[in-house]
Amino acid sequence: MALARELSVGEVAKRTGVAVSTLHFYESKGLISSYRDSANHRRYHRDILRKISVIRIAQQAGIQLREIKAALASIPGDKTVTPKDWERLSTTWRQQLNDRIDQLTDLRDNLDTCIGCGCLSMKHCRLANPNDILGEDSPGPHIYHGEPLFGPDKE
Repeated sequence: MALARELSVGEVAKRTGVAVSTLHFYESKGLISSYRDSANHRRYHRDILRKISVIRIAQQAGIQLREIKAALASIPGDKTVTPKDWERLSTTWRQQLNDRIDQLTDLRDNLDTCIGCGCLSMKHCRLANPNDILGEDSPGPHIYHGEPLFGPDKE
């Protein structure tokens, strides 16, 4: 018996472990697409299973939905995501993940120098005020409204 080329929304939800409401959400955001059959039921091509797997893995890695959508736009809607496609997508996201790891490591390693200081212009505050950048404007405490307070380019 041949496998059906199309799946109902319930079948896709069961196969992927994603709630039906999540599938509808993904569709509303343009991440996946379905079509309506003659009975006006939502149907998905079987290839959607891999695409949803890519979405879930990317989300677990912290990739934003808009970035996932842009990446998936390079794969035609009814085409199966291939290992080569996945290699290309994951390579693109790898640097973002490395940057985030660096930022979190910096935060972890410098958090104890910032807790409770109450003054963002202290010269020793490596997290929020590396090299006393806020002290260049004026003495005393400052409220910081600029770039992120930590990260690899902030020292």
